[in-house]
Amino acid sequence: MAKPALSRVAGMIAATVTCAAAATEALAQDGSTVLNGQIQLNDSVAEATLNVVDAGSVDASASARGNEVLAGVVGTTGRLTSDQAMQGGARATVSLTLEGDTGPLDARADATGNRLGGTAERGAIDLDARQTVGVPSVIARARIENDTARLLEGGTLTATAQGNVAALQATEGRVTGAIDQTSTAASVDAGALALTQYIPAPAVVSAQALGNAVQSGGTGASSAALDIRQTSDGALVTAAVSANAGNAWDLAGRARAAANQTILRNAGGSVVAATDQSNRSAVRASSLFTAYDFGRAEASATAAGNSAEVGNNDRYVEIDNSQFNGGVVTADATFVGAYGYDAQVGAEAVGNNVVAYACATCEGTLVTASTQTNTAAVTSTATASVGGQGRAVVVGANAVGNRATFYVTGPTN
Repeated sequence: MAKPALSRVAGMIAATVTCAAAATEALAQDGSTVLNGQIQLNDSVAEATLNVVDAGSVDASASARGNEVLAGVVGTTGRLTSDQAMQGGARATVSLTLEGDTGPLDARADATGNRLGGTAERGAIDLDARQTVGVPSVIARARIENDTARLLEGGTLTATAQGNVAALQATEGRVTGAIDQTSTAASVDAGALALTQYIPAPAVVSAQALGNAVQSGGTGASSAALDIRQTSDGALVTAAVSANAGNAWDLAGRARAAANQTILRNAGGSVVAATDQSNRSAVRASSLFTAYDFGRAEASATAAGNSAEVGNNDRYVEIDNSQFNGGVVTADATFVGAYGYDAQVGAEAVGNNVVAYACATCEGTLVTASTQTNTAAVTSTATASVGGQGRAVVVGANAVGNRATFYVTGPTN
């Protein structure tokens, strides 16, 4: 277990705490097979505590992971067979007391049950991966605890909690195989709190909670063919943000929660995907923003039971998608201010969401088959209150049971 770090200096502050209970790195040789088995039975805890005065800049992070495996190929082929089981809890906490005037801030708390990373550079990697998170919770907390904090150059405060993560990247390469993720964690919980007096520069306070997550990217003539199954059966997946300031010139509070998320994006080659997502967990995203004086203010909350995005800025995309959501999905965004200029408040909740796209100018082909079933309540609420005077307030709330978007478009560049 990593112990707290305590610092009190003027100048540049950097604190990094990492706790990985079991980690494996492998670079596959030509035709090699990597067999990985990891079981974590106890908790992984990382804590970073900073108490500083007149710091020129602050960089603080805490990362807690149960199991981690990294595998890559360069100019060759390889296969990774992996089974990761997290039966303990994971908790990462960053606690900040920022007295006096503080320079740029970058503070991050990241708690993850299981993480798999795979890369293919001018080669090919094939996966057979299984990830399981048990009953204990995965919790991330990032906090500025003194309401006298003065962030003269703004910055970011971020909390991220994830049950299972698979992150893949191909560079002139190919990624194939199957990924099976299951989360039964009591809660996957990310929370970020900022108590501040004065922020005369852009700043973002954010929280993201994901029960299961798969992300794959490709550059150049890369391709991907993946079979992905994600199941979330825990009690709750929640992300909460509370961003507060006496005077904030440009401050955003953003919360995002999803039980199951798949994002596959390629810049070239082809993408073929089968996605099967099932959620019975309650999903909640909450964003609260308060300020007496404000310039630009943003409070946003996005919650999804299941979300899948498959896209390619090249010729071919194929997706076979199945989504079931039986968990209540809630998104709440609230702004409370007194005097200022512009406030934007948005909340979106969706039971099932799928997006697929291909490149039109490349004579793109998009082949889709999709089924979506939602049986639970989906609710979004956006609220704004200006007690004194403001210039413009924009408020929007969207709630959708099932949403499917398929299109062919030109390259973004």
